[in-house]
Amino acid sequence: MTKGMSLFEKRRRRNRTALRARGGQRPRLSVHRSGKHIYAQVIDDAQGTTVASASTLEKDVRGTAGSNVAAATEVGKRVAEAAKAAGVTQVVFDRGGFLFHGRVKALAEAAREAGLEF
Repeated sequence: MTKGMSLFEKRRRRNRTALRARGGQRPRLSVHRSGKHIYAQVIDDAQGTTVASASTLEKDVRGTAGSNVAAATEVGKRVAEAAKAAGVTQVVFDRGGFLFHGRVKALAEAAREAGLEF
């Protein structure tokens, strides 16, 4: 099963498996980071729906931010506000295969400050 998988994919699967074991029924705050943008979405895996999302592609953020820590902080605040508006206050943080450092860490800390609990 793991033959041919990249190290990133192995980290992503290992992290996701641990989240399922520990997360209970809480929604998942999933983060994706590319070279130019950062994306975050709150996903309810029980129903298979996205509850809230935010990214640097949004019109309000696009001109001022890109692939830096300031942009990730803004996305973290926005996704937390959207999740709270949808009635979600507790989530499980899913960093995917990305290390908890830099932009991913900035997004997580901003979401915590904006009121999400994880």
